[in-house]
Amino acid sequence: MFKNSLVICGVVLLSACSASPPDPMDFAGQFRDTFSTQIKGDGIKLFTYKAKLATVTDRPLPNDQPHEQRINRRKQDLQSYIIEQRNAEERLELWHQQVDLGLQKTIEMSGYCKASFVELSRYVEPDRAEVRGECNDGATEEDIQKFGR
Repeated sequence: MFKNSLVICGVVLLSACSASPPDPMDFAGQFRDTFSTQIKGDGIKLFTYKAKLATVTDRPLPNDQPHEQRINRRKQDLQSYIIEQRNAEERLELWHQQVDLGLQKTIEMSGYCKASFVELSRYVEPDRAEVRGECNDGATEEDIQKFGR
């Protein structure tokens, strides 16, 4: 019994290790995110990270394209939508990973949380997400100048 459990745990661990991180190119041109910060008077650093999948209206069609090309683009968007619905569950898992990756990269690039953060709340829906958090480090004078209060 113990051997079987050990083998099962080994297989699970190997499969988890072999899972590759999401490829940001999976959401190229489809992803919009915002990062807002708030520093409280006592130096507590809070943030809100919002992400959403771009809709057809977020991806404007160039006006200089002929009418027929714009119609074809709309059809392609509809076909993409139908395919996405077929793969919704897999896509949602990838979306969760993309949100985590986007948040991680945004924190790194901004330099806002130098000592990681605590997640205060999170919701992830098929087309949008929001993560609110508090940095583990307090605000320095440089942080206040860079991010404001």
